Amino acid sequence: MHPTENNDNRHFHRILYTAEAILSCEEKTWHCEIVDLSLKGCLLRFELPWEEDPEKLYTLALRLSEQVQIKMELTATHVVGNKVGFKCEHIDIDSISELRRLVELNLGSSALLERDLLALIE
Repeated sequence: MHPTENNDNRHFHRILYTAEAILSCEEKTWHCEIVDLSLKGCLLRFELPWEEDPEKLYTLALRLSEQVQIKMELTATHVVGNKVGFKCEHIDIDSISELRRLVELNLGSSALLERDLLALIE
């Protein structure tokens, strides 16, 4: 889990965080792998090419431990084969607190995290 290359055009730092997660929408669920994660969204990898409706709202559940889980509501922004970029549309206060802690630990800098949070507010 290391920060990706610094790209000054990005408003949010992405962290490489490989973990299994579950994406759901209505009655469907997909097991997926998180490729990278930020305060604003994520990149997910699926077993098969993604052919779902990009207009729908999806829920991502990422279990960090038995007691800690991050849940985000997402919309698809781009698809390349079996990798899909998602934008975070909504996240509850407990999940954003855990995600913030995870990002801060991986960035190694609270100043970089504060920059990301300011960009999120704007």
